[in-house]
Amino acid sequence: MREFLLLALLALCRARPYEPLSALDFLMSRDMMMLDAVDEDDDNDDDDDDDDDNFLFPPRRFLPLGPPEHECPFACQCSRRVVQCSDLGLKAVPKNIPSDALLIDLQNNKISEIKENDFKGIKNLYALFLVNNKITKIHPQAFRSMDNLQLLYLSYNLMTQIPANLPKNILELRIHDNKINRIQKDAFHGMRSLHVLEMSANPLANNGIDMGAFDGMGALYVRIAEARLTAVPKDLPSSITELHLDYNKIGKVEIEDFIRYKRLRRLGLGFNQIKFVENGSLASTPNLRELHLDNNKLKKVPPGLDLLKYLQVVYLHGNQITSVGVNEFCPARSMKKSPYTGISLFANPLKYWEVQPATFRCVSGRRGVQMGNFRRK
Repeated sequence: MREFLLLALLALCRARPYEPLSALDFLMSRDMMMLDAVDEDDDNDDDDDDDDDNFLFPPRRFLPLGPPEHECPFACQCSRRVVQCSDLGLKAVPKNIPSDALLIDLQNNKISEIKENDFKGIKNLYALFLVNNKITKIHPQAFRSMDNLQLLYLSYNLMTQIPANLPKNILELRIHDNKINRIQKDAFHGMRSLHVLEMSANPLANNGIDMGAFDGMGALYVRIAEARLTAVPKDLPSSITELHLDYNKIGKVEIEDFIRYKRLRRLGLGFNQIKFVENGSLASTPNLRELHLDNNKLKKVPPGLDLLKYLQVVYLHGNQITSVGVNEFCPARSMKKSPYTGISLFANPLKYWEVQPATFRCVSGRRGVQMGNFRRK
């Protein structure tokens, strides 16, 4: 159950056109998921207590079951410790936010700055939504009392750098579609509980990432798509299991690119300018399950796929591949631990009728391979 909830939330983090969040819908779904989590815990009383500390959702003690707060900022709506101040044209964070608030919704306003005392005394805050404002500056001490903050959404603003002194216990950080062109050293220091880091659609190049920018940070899912990267960043957390670098300007994949990322299970490199993958580059990712290399400039199947025993999905469509060898995907002697469920090769100048049937001997079924003829536009 826990793994399903994590994967479901990760799926929501992919870049997409802006859609307003519904605080009440979010809260209702979270309550249901929390009840499921509690039921599961009741069935596993012998499990270690430390297991909940790494779960995507906080313990039940954070459930917003208290009475509504009488004091509420003007024009906002307050209910069940949820403060909704979205779509009000606010130019600053309102005063008199209840100190016991668990969720504060300030999206779709005109807030340009987060000041030092805007959230002073709000110690139990779980989620803060600041999406779609005009924020350019966040005071270094603005989040100083938020030790319980788990979700921080700062997407669709005008920030040029990562805010300083982010709360250490954040599970999900979204900074999608800002103006960030530099990640300073120790920007995420101490954030070892982070599950999701979404920072796509920022004008970030490789030389804008300071050495040590990700030191002291743990993360499972990292997405830096729609940026200006020309190479795979080498300094991301070694804990990541899912990395998405789609829609960049990466031209090649080299051996040292993934040496640090041995836990990768899903890798997205689609819509780049990759012309070749150096032999041995994928050997550092033995647990890889899904590989996206579609819409690049590859002229042949990347070497080493046959050695990835758990690889199940490979996207290679939209390249310039002209031939496929009989052992490109499947090992010649040993057996794969997991058969392929999907291989896409369509939209390549490939004479598919010349591909030997044995090439796909380790695919789970006939529909697992998508080829088709190459069509010129």
